[in-house]
Amino acid sequence: MASMATLFVNTPYPSHSFPKPSSAHFAPVLKLSTHLGSKPRTRQRLRISNGLIEPDGGKLAELFVEESKKGETKKEAAALPRINLSRIDLQWVHVISEGWSSPLRGFMRESEFLQTLHFNSLRLDDGSVVNMSVPIVLAIDDAQKRRIGESTRVALLDSDDNLIAILKDIEIYKHLKEERIARTWGTTAPGLPYVDQAITNAGNWLIGGDLEVLDPIKYNDGLDRFRLSPTQLREEFTKRNADAVFAFQLRNPVHNGHALLMTDTRRRLLEMGYKNPILLLHPLGGYTKADDVPLSWRMKQHEKVLEDGVLDPETTVVSIFPSPMHYAGPTEVQWHAKARINAGANFYIVGRDPAGMGHPTENRDLYDADHGKKVLSMAPGLERLNILPFKVAAYDKTQGKMAFFDPSRPQDFLFISGTKMRTLARNKENPPEGFMCPNGWRVLVDYYDSLVPADNDKVPEAVPA
Repeated sequence: MASMATLFVNTPYPSHSFPKPSSAHFAPVLKLSTHLGSKPRTRQRLRISNGLIEPDGGKLAELFVEESKKGETKKEAAALPRINLSRIDLQWVHVISEGWSSPLRGFMRESEFLQTLHFNSLRLDDGSVVNMSVPIVLAIDDAQKRRIGESTRVALLDSDDNLIAILKDIEIYKHLKEERIARTWGTTAPGLPYVDQAITNAGNWLIGGDLEVLDPIKYNDGLDRFRLSPTQLREEFTKRNADAVFAFQLRNPVHNGHALLMTDTRRRLLEMGYKNPILLLHPLGGYTKADDVPLSWRMKQHEKVLEDGVLDPETTVVSIFPSPMHYAGPTEVQWHAKARINAGANFYIVGRDPAGMGHPTENRDLYDADHGKKVLSMAPGLERLNILPFKVAAYDKTQGKMAFFDPSRPQDFLFISGTKMRTLARNKENPPEGFMCPNGWRVLVDYYDSLVPADNDKVPEAVPA
């Protein structure tokens, strides 16, 4: 069986031009009723056609400096005020520069920030609306603001003072942290991971503007070959003659329940009349909280899933989604779906409590488990995307494998939570046969075994990605 590395074409980074693809099709298959007194929004019936779904705004916003102009850009940057980017800031530059957030062309100015917070969308010059549910912003402090002064451009550097980009036609405005947190997460409770990592101690100002990025972002961690841009993914889907692309995002190891959902989705798409649906298995590769399995280990595990034949390499593309994780539930899942439109996906698989987490101070989930899929079916700017809700999968004790839950015989099913899975792996115990491919499970056991216990016999927390 081919390894994941063979799933990709080694090509130079794509040019800045982006040919407009064929006009796309697509309406979510999930239909929900509403009791708000108004007629529910209806969407056109699904129709089958060739060509990938068009990016938001009609064209991917790829923001790289042309090779012939790099010398001039470096010279200009040397004379500009400087801002050093955090690791999460750099991940957002990665996201913006490759076009995941198209038609956004840089860190948000105030009008874009306010539209995102209040409407979860952006209105374009032609009056059309695209989804944008999480603020993509760059914070600066008072001292940085003073150094910038009247300059209309700033140079963005990484933590080692390497030039990353120029931010031009800048706008500086107040960073209203409490409002941002309340509207993004629906709570200001302490202990929200992304808030603690990227907002609480950030500056009191936000700086927006258009990005000119010197080079594609690389991390030199052995995984860059899996970080395909939206353009590269579209090229891969076209090469494979995909007439449908269905995306599955995850930040956890793949078990056989996940695989069942993905293979069943392909079966359903074939029954709809598609000839060659391609799965985009798209693990999140930006910041994640400390107790999530790190990206490098997740990618090892995903590779074993393909090698063991749980998923078919011929109909699966594995790539890393570079976005940081907010854990903002129904608000964030819109961002995850929107970004996949820009990568060419016209179907998005959504499950229980997408992008959710436990409440940081109370013993309950922070979000209603069903709200994510309901919000996706109604979200502004996502009308072209087909939402495919999860069927619930659990371990069927009568069959010795993962299967779709049958409510008529609940006693036959075992639900293995993430907590239970982690406990088994830490203790080097095996899950029930058929829960996860053996080689994939071994990777998970090896990961927890790599966390050497401290003197008090407690396993230390992992470092966030």
